[in-house]
Amino acid sequence: MLMKSLSALVLALCTSLALAAVDVNKADQAALESVKGIGPALSSKILAERKVGAFKDWPDLMQRIVGVGPKNAVRLSDGGLTVNGSTFGSKPDPRAAAATRPVVAQAGANASGNANANANAGANRSAGADVRR
Repeated sequence: MLMKSLSALVLALCTSLALAAVDVNKADQAALESVKGIGPALSSKILAERKVGAFKDWPDLMQRIVGVGPKNAVRLSDGGLTVNGSTFGSKPDPRAAAATRPVVAQAGANASGNANANANAGANRSAGADVRR
């Protein structure tokens, strides 16, 4: 009885390890190849393209890696591959996407827009226009 329980526990542990998520932006070659459907050729392509820049999402991965289309993406995702923590077809994890997204400043967009609106409102009042709020 003890042996059956121990065997079941080991089997459950192995199954959970096999289904562990492997993020395409963080995994080394061995981890990538642990995903069913990724062999040495595909893992090498992924690692070479990752040197150019991190993959933003699944469409970015499919565009940059020849041989990974929607059908293959479903298989790889089912095998445990993720892009920034997201499985294929799921919404991206905003925390992971923010880590790879460049920061772009919008200098004074709201301030200049409000200044123009206020200037136009003042011009309309001084011209005798009927401004109702």
